[in-house]
Amino acid sequence: MSCCDLASAGQLGKAGIMASDCEPALNQAESRNPTLERYLGALREAKNDSEQFAALLLVTKAVKAGDIDAKTRRRIFDAVGFTFPNRLLTTKEAPDGCPDHVLRALGVALLACFCSDPELATHPQVLNKIPILSTFLTARGDPDDAARRSMIDDTYQCLTAVAGTPRGPRHLIAGGTVSALCQAYLGHGYGFDQALALLVGLLAAAETQCWKEAEPDLLAVLRGLSEDFQKAEDASKFELCQLLPLFLPPTTVPPECLRDLQAGLARILGSKLSSWQRNPALKLAARLAHACGSDWIPAGSSGSKFLALLVNLACVEVRLALEETGTEVKEDVVTACYALMELGIQECTRCEQSLLKEPQKVQLVSIMKEAIGAVILYLQQVGPEKQKEPFVFASVRILGAWLAEETSSLRKEVCQLLPFLVRYAKTLYEEAEEANDLSQQVANLAISPTTPGPTWPGDALRLLLPGWCHLTVEDGPREILIKEGAPSLLCKYFLQQWELTSPGHDTSVLPDSVEIGLQTCCHIFLNLVVTAPGLIKRDACFTSLMNTLMTSLPALVQQQGRLLLAANVATLGLLMARLLSTSPALQGTPASRGFFGAAILFLSQSHVARATPGSDQAVLALSPDYEGIWADLQELWFLGMQAFTGCVPLLPWLAPAALRSRWPQELLQLLGSVSPNSVKPEMVAAYQGVLVELARANRLCREAMRLQAGEETASHYRMAALEQCLSEP
Repeated sequence: MSCCDLASAGQLGKAGIMASDCEPALNQAESRNPTLERYLGALREAKNDSEQFAALLLVTKAVKAGDIDAKTRRRIFDAVGFTFPNRLLTTKEAPDGCPDHVLRALGVALLACFCSDPELATHPQVLNKIPILSTFLTARGDPDDAARRSMIDDTYQCLTAVAGTPRGPRHLIAGGTVSALCQAYLGHGYGFDQALALLVGLLAAAETQCWKEAEPDLLAVLRGLSEDFQKAEDASKFELCQLLPLFLPPTTVPPECLRDLQAGLARILGSKLSSWQRNPALKLAARLAHACGSDWIPAGSSGSKFLALLVNLACVEVRLALEETGTEVKEDVVTACYALMELGIQECTRCEQSLLKEPQKVQLVSIMKEAIGAVILYLQQVGPEKQKEPFVFASVRILGAWLAEETSSLRKEVCQLLPFLVRYAKTLYEEAEEANDLSQQVANLAISPTTPGPTWPGDALRLLLPGWCHLTVEDGPREILIKEGAPSLLCKYFLQQWELTSPGHDTSVLPDSVEIGLQTCCHIFLNLVVTAPGLIKRDACFTSLMNTLMTSLPALVQQQGRLLLAANVATLGLLMARLLSTSPALQGTPASRGFFGAAILFLSQSHVARATPGSDQAVLALSPDYEGIWADLQELWFLGMQAFTGCVPLLPWLAPAALRSRWPQELLQLLGSVSPNSVKPEMVAAYQGVLVELARANRLCREAMRLQAGEETASHYRMAALEQCLSEP
């Protein structure tokens, strides 16, 4: 048998490929080709390699391309089995004058024929060939050799068939196929376009696993695609726009890739384009914004102009899509535009190192205001049947991002929409699993091919919290929120989120957004305590909230890195305790004593005496834990001091408890050890407020303060009220 005869046997695989759409019944095939049955019998009865080769050639000649149906293909497999192809793939001894790759080509052709059967594509004997097949993609050889080209085509057919099975991508990734495909594509040899197509499919199916197994190779492909994109002058640049989002890594994108991608997008978006050309570019830009923020946009005039162009185009697209009636909304494109608008909002509100100049910010805010108006108009028309659609979620998200920074404009429209927003948030909160799934669907809609990033939280309420925090300060919006039941919803949400941070849960794996959400809830409750105290007293949900705050603070103040959340909880609890002072839970119960002890710990540890070089007297300074976050903490601290002062006369047991904690004594000791000039007037006022109320409330407190040189200290700091109080019996 000649080498050419062996190569011709490879046409069996081609017959299998072309037969996939042709499924005649087996009895029909037999009646048309009884010779095939005799040859299949000979193939089954073959006793050695030569007889198997001969029978296989006879089968190949008896079957015309397109005549093999699934059942006949399976009968060929039953006759051949895996042993023979296995030997062909691994043999190192070829007949004289026959290149060894010809035998491998025949083995791959047989596998390609078998893999067109989905059951055989998942057979262990196919799956364990994945590493061998992957090496064929990058093997060197004559690029014009027909047998080699046939083998490469058949290899791609095998790998593609495996990839199409439910667990196939995982097997391919584990078998090293991703790296092999990357190298095959970068080599630009025969079949490199098939390598790219299969890579796209694997990344779409299992992005995280692909990057984990083959990050260096995938980054090399990204560099090549980015460079091609930057240089492209023909229609290929639009095709690359669609491919590139799949190749952006879950970690850092190489700087050279960002430069090429930005340059390519700038050329595309700066030209007059049809929608089919512009939309993929907007989606690629949105993916970059999601992954890198504004870091991929260069500083300077060119970068600011490009960013302004991006946001402008996004706003125009949103208005065209949402304001025009009777047109189908391209939800994936509009969602991408939302991401670009969010980038614009972030840059317009950034005070330092913003890419935009003030005139550009003013112009973009005006443009974005019109686009947000279109979003509000769209949401006003959303009925109950559409509330679980991912595009509605995406629209609520961009509105939430806008309201987090701007509530004065479009106030009337926002107020009209508030009832819907409360109902929408409540619906998704009550169906939390569906809310998380919506977040995934939004990500799949336009931003990320698989897993959403931390900027796409899974519940609608968290998106709205910053805006509601601003709105609860204003009378009109606050009344609407209260009427629609938002406070009760927020209490339930806070308690549910708090459970995630409680003992027994691993807080190290929680996203930062959970703690930020809890802090924002506290800010909303603080607004309600100040502006709607009657609500706090009459709504039972706030009693439950108070109980949670009391039981949680003692452990929270001891935890490293959570001081800001502890400050929010302590201050909110102190202010609520002043309103709920008649509650049985606050009458010296273990929970209330634990809470106020923890609050004292938070308030008392903020400042220390610090020695200064060249001076005999220390100065009042912030404690190390407080120093780095004092800008965010100080307002809460002063409010907490004021609230504690207000609680003392309302809770008779509190002054003795404070005395046992030694806070008043240690506070006077601290003031006596530092220079009065180092204590700011607002600190003096805060300290005096607490000391005066404690002294007035309890005789033992007054005596302890006198023993701690309280009158002298009060005189030094000009605390007239304290000095007078301590001078009385």
